[in-house]
Amino acid sequence: MKVYQTKDIRNVALVGGAKSGKTTLAESMLFEAGLINRRGSVDDKNTVSDYRDIELERQNSVFSTVMYAEYQGKKINIIDCPGFDDFFGEVVAALAVCDTAMMLMNAQNGVEVGTEVTWRYAARNNVPIVFLMNHLEHENSNFEETVRQLRHSFTNSITPVQYPVNQGLGFNAVIDLLKMKMLKFSEGTGKYEVFDIPASEQAKAEEMHGQLIESAAESDETLMEVFFEHGTLTEEELQKGLKLGIIRRSFFPVFCIGSKHNFGVSRMMEFITTSLPDPSEMPHHQTTTGRDLKYSQTDPTTAFVFKTSIEPHLGQISFLKLYSGEITEAMDMVNGNTGSKERLTQLFAVAGKNREKVEKILPGDIGAAIKLKDTYTNQTLNSPKNGDDQMAKMVYPDPKYRVAVKAKNSADDEKIGGILYELHSVDPTLIVEYSKELKQLILQGQGELHLNIAKWQIEKVNKIDVDFLAPKIPYRETITKSAKATYRHKKQSGGAGQFGEVHMLIHPYIEGTPFQNEFPVRGTQEELLPWGGKLVFNSCIVGGVIDARFMPAILKGIMEKIEEGPLTGSYARDIVVNVYDGKMHPVDSNEISFKLAGRNAFREAFKNAGPKILEPIYDVEVFLPEEKMGDVMTDLQGRRAIIMGMESEGTFQKIRAKVPLAEMSRYSTALSSITSGRATYTMKFGEYTQVPPDVQTQLLKAYEEQEKDEE
Repeated sequence: MKVYQTKDIRNVALVGGAKSGKTTLAESMLFEAGLINRRGSVDDKNTVSDYRDIELERQNSVFSTVMYAEYQGKKINIIDCPGFDDFFGEVVAALAVCDTAMMLMNAQNGVEVGTEVTWRYAARNNVPIVFLMNHLEHENSNFEETVRQLRHSFTNSITPVQYPVNQGLGFNAVIDLLKMKMLKFSEGTGKYEVFDIPASEQAKAEEMHGQLIESAAESDETLMEVFFEHGTLTEEELQKGLKLGIIRRSFFPVFCIGSKHNFGVSRMMEFITTSLPDPSEMPHHQTTTGRDLKYSQTDPTTAFVFKTSIEPHLGQISFLKLYSGEITEAMDMVNGNTGSKERLTQLFAVAGKNREKVEKILPGDIGAAIKLKDTYTNQTLNSPKNGDDQMAKMVYPDPKYRVAVKAKNSADDEKIGGILYELHSVDPTLIVEYSKELKQLILQGQGELHLNIAKWQIEKVNKIDVDFLAPKIPYRETITKSAKATYRHKKQSGGAGQFGEVHMLIHPYIEGTPFQNEFPVRGTQEELLPWGGKLVFNSCIVGGVIDARFMPAILKGIMEKIEEGPLTGSYARDIVVNVYDGKMHPVDSNEISFKLAGRNAFREAFKNAGPKILEPIYDVEVFLPEEKMGDVMTDLQGRRAIIMGMESEGTFQKIRAKVPLAEMSRYSTALSSITSGRATYTMKFGEYTQVPPDVQTQLLKAYEEQEKDEE
């Protein structure tokens, strides 16, 4: 395959909602470039992009697919992204390395919530956007209304460069405001004929062409001066202005396509090659050490791994974008994150499951390496001379859905952890951890569908049957008032016995609030608890009634009980313990005696100190259409949510609420059902607060029954 210079490379990501036509468009682009001689379809399960078993079964994209097309002397790297909210991590990775996002719009549906989320991430990464109006051949399509919604939601800088002549059934023609001609498409071939603009469209076209020229002029002061002087721009000046506007995100063009019938795809690809930026024209990235990555072939090599895939019969494939230097086959590199050495044995240009071997990759290009031994997604590869360089890591959305995973056959328990960590290496938005507190293997992801896909892979690919269980809630226990307790541990069974007596006072720890202690404090030890909160241990012993060497044992006994709270076995927190008296025996006292005495005294005092159960509260933000507000609010209130506020974001509404984690089970599924898939949400841990009395009663009863069952 030809080695492409930076100026001849275009990196685009196909993004948009589910069923907006991204995979079909990718297929048409490869057909137009001659990479395939026949366009497949999602329905026929033969597209280049959706080739994995799970995608063939579901008939929609689950993973992003990296492809390329050689067109008019340029190499267009294409990343086809999934449209469902559950797989948004794939979109985040694509936006991190592409130079332009091609946002597909379903002209029947207008702006969808996924459009809103993708726009925000593109803005965060400073990625230009080209809007592609698709599905114009449907009777419910509405180009003008969708453009209006886009402008209302995002910016008035969204400007059509084409508009449909006959949208709806029979659609096959557009007015191209750059060429100032009418383009008429032939079914399936991708070719178009050029006609003069009909008289009936002339006035509208001239008005919109004028708006286009103004938008181009506004992108550059010199062009603005030319526009003021001459009232127009030349074709060359127009193209320059549009490109600058795209790069600076002050101009967002709108094209018309019909991906299913291959309408407008070749014209769109012409625009990609002539008017979209090559990597070097975009703002430069920097390493975490401040080195400017200028896409120079002579600079030290730095590449970023943005995606990892595991393919049957081939193993791990690492997809990378080169930011400086060059990569050649058999090149030795250093992982900037781990320091480990890697050898790039084989390099490929990839189009779905098809791979073409390349000997060299130049700056700005995207390629793939196989079987790297210790390099994964979100890591940086360098030449040895700059081996410690690192690029900023991609920031993925926080998980929204969690399950406990258990093998149906206990003999497979050990294998499950390894399989889940392998899934995490492919999809970093799948988070796996073993919770010592809950004694469960917890898998977290972006939604129920996301985790069900993981279950499918475990069972179908790895051949291990698993159960997804409701995870336990990580409650916390604390106290609300002071209490005293005394405990004597005494045991005699021949020979040396055991004796230890501890008197203690406990009270709540409240940051910044002093407590009037009735006992003088002789020594203090503060423990920042790993699960949050604090334990303050005060020694108030006078007269040596308990030897100082036994105090650590008392603290150890208290810590054991704090790790298994007296109420529900959950972690306890925010407690001050004052050990103020006790007794020793000259022969029988030892560390184990005082550990047990301290543990049991703490348990008794805790139960008398107004104990309360705390539950994790999450800050939830729901993005939804305005007409669904009532239903979503009702559902949230049924989940004990406290509504913190509501505000508009473009054509959507945002509800901010605090919701107990215990009430968020299956929320992604419920929200999708309530809003017909038109809403999304984020959730992030906020704080621990006391559970209501009726909930505490239920939890205590459930724990008592559990204890009886275990006996």
